[in-house]
Amino acid sequence: MEDVLVPLIVIPTIFIGLPWIILHYITRWKTAATITTDDESLLDELYQLARRLEDRVETVERLVAADHPEFRPARLVHDSDVGDEDETLRELARLRAQKERTAR
Repeated sequence: MEDVLVPLIVIPTIFIGLPWIILHYITRWKTAATITTDDESLLDELYQLARRLEDRVETVERLVAADHPEFRPARLVHDSDVGDEDETLRELARLRAQKERTAR
């Protein structure tokens, strides 16, 4: 009886059970690494918020500079990098607009 029962349990476990478990966790790993629709909408909202906050800071800096001519805004990015940053932001805005057009 044991001579028949052990191979009936071991063989399906090796050839069905183990690949099933391995493929299951590979699939979980791949789906966890992708950005979901919720993540994408959250990133879009954060991008819009960052742009609005940047506009507000620039407005406040202009107002303060108009009242106090000696005022120089403190920048986190060196002036030579500003052109690269603006280009990156323009590229990001272009890609976002293109994605919105294809989504419609």
